[in-house]
Amino acid sequence: MHHTRSWLIAWVAAAIAAGVGAALLARSNQPVALRAGTALAERRPITEFSLVDEHGMPFGRGALEDRWSLVFTGFTHCPDICPTTLALLASLRALVPGDELQFVFLSVDPERDTPEQISRYLAHFGPGLVGATGAHVEIERFTKQLGLAHVRNPGVGDDYSVDHSTALVLIDPKVRVAGYFQPPHDREALAADLAALAGGG
Repeated sequence: MHHTRSWLIAWVAAAIAAGVGAALLARSNQPVALRAGTALAERRPITEFSLVDEHGMPFGRGALEDRWSLVFTGFTHCPDICPTTLALLASLRALVPGDELQFVFLSVDPERDTPEQISRYLAHFGPGLVGATGAHVEIERFTKQLGLAHVRNPGVGDDYSVDHSTALVLIDPKVRVAGYFQPPHDREALAADLAALAGGG
């Protein structure tokens, strides 16, 4: 009797897991309707890349699987656009909680932005934001697939700036570029879009 009950519990758990996986897969293939952004008619698959997160742990394609992601590129010495955008993302994170949507800040300034520096920087905006960085070649590999650009401006020593794309990139649970949100951002419309995605709409 005990073995029968254990088998039944295991079967039910497996069925639930399969159902959740099927729901996420179906949801990721549904057309995206965005109020605040532009959805791609044909989503672009992202191939493997190798970065690290704000804890120094590997951050690659697998970190984007099975959930929606919103990616923003910048650098921690940015005087205006980056802190403003990260404050927006932090407020959206509070409005759209849960594990089906993640907010990723990718630093394109690896010389100054170590994982420790990124971790300290993101702490100013509260919990729930993921940081990433890595070698230049891997950053280029990833950002090129996102359709984003960045360039370092000349400076003396560490006194330099980085021009970078300011769009928010939407990535679906199958790790494909699904759309873009261009500034200026409408917080309420963004929140509605992201809540619909996380909720299956």
